Amino acid sequence: MASAHIAGVGMTEFGEFPERTGRDLFGEAGGTAIEDAGIDREEIDALYVGNFMGELSENQGHMGPLMAKAVGIDAPATRIESACASGGMAVRQAVKDVRNGEADVVLVGGVERMHNMGTTGATGGLSVAADDLWEIRQGITFPGAYALMAQRYFAVHGGDREDLAHVAVKNHANASNNPLAQYQTEISVEKVLDAPPVALPMGLFDSSPITDGAAATVLVSEAYAEEHGLETPVAITGTGQGTDNLALAERDSMVWTPATEDAGRRAYEDAGISKDDVDFLEVHDCFTIAEVLAIEGLGFYEEGEGITAAREGETAADGELPVNLSGGLKAKGHPVGATGVAQISEMTKLFRGDHVNSDAVEDAEVGLTHNAGGTVASAVVHVLEVAE
Repeated sequence: MASAHIAGVGMTEFGEFPERTGRDLFGEAGGTAIEDAGIDREEIDALYVGNFMGELSENQGHMGPLMAKAVGIDAPATRIESACASGGMAVRQAVKDVRNGEADVVLVGGVERMHNMGTTGATGGLSVAADDLWEIRQGITFPGAYALMAQRYFAVHGGDREDLAHVAVKNHANASNNPLAQYQTEISVEKVLDAPPVALPMGLFDSSPITDGAAATVLVSEAYAEEHGLETPVAITGTGQGTDNLALAERDSMVWTPATEDAGRRAYEDAGISKDDVDFLEVHDCFTIAEVLAIEGLGFYEEGEGITAAREGETAADGELPVNLSGGLKAKGHPVGATGVAQISEMTKLFRGDHVNSDAVEDAEVGLTHNAGGTVASAVVHVLEVAE
């Protein structure tokens, strides 16, 4: 299967920018990606935009043409929505376009504006990614849903709050020097454990923040890159998607994520690799327990064994399998529609050597990104490799 080569990437700072509109944020990220790629805007054949809450946060749907105008291009433009996996799903569509010959150059990005809604508004807006009948009407929000998953995990497999605290500490350490990260400060296990509770067993530092931001990447065909002399050292060689029941109550297990398992398996098969070929990961750690579930669902740990990975240093920057060198959603930030594209941007820079944590993976050849929606009712996985 043909690869989609990454010609350029761009991101805004992630953080609290209530005065900036979605179009403003996307214009910056998209423009940076186009400049990084060194192409003319007229060369772009298509645009895909990941966004989840535009109607709620900005009274704005129909974002495809809006964001095309914001970045100054005239190309077919489509918005993709899959809750917090919107950005990753947009990347998947762009990869398909390049592979099947529909397009030679695709700009794909994601954007979310959330702080202007306030904490209550953003929490309510995010909740619509859950099941209205069985969850939203009962007062369940995502901190509560993931707390239930964490409680069940401890009951079935063991582990405790301190194990989860090590996930937060690791990811904050990775973000501490990332100039685009929302939180660039290190924390201690004690600080995590002493933080105010959000939904037990998780506290403030177990949760990703409310974030404004945008990210973008330019994907090109191998033929286009060769014809135009573009440097594309990284390619997306595999992509996979999975789906599960929306409501936790309708699932066979609260501590296993079939959507992640299916997306990972399909991505491995698509790229012609196995999990053993992967050198490092960017996974969807919206809550600390989510990172544990992700590394198990992707096959890197057996069910029930991922809980101690961060505590043992196995997933640290200098560990055997570095996870979330960007800082992850936990510390880099989580502007939900942009997250999946941000993972691609950060991993590309890690491969290219222009990321603050590139030294941790200087000999890496294969990376994997994992982006999830809701309580992992949807998941999308991409395999990135050093282009030959």
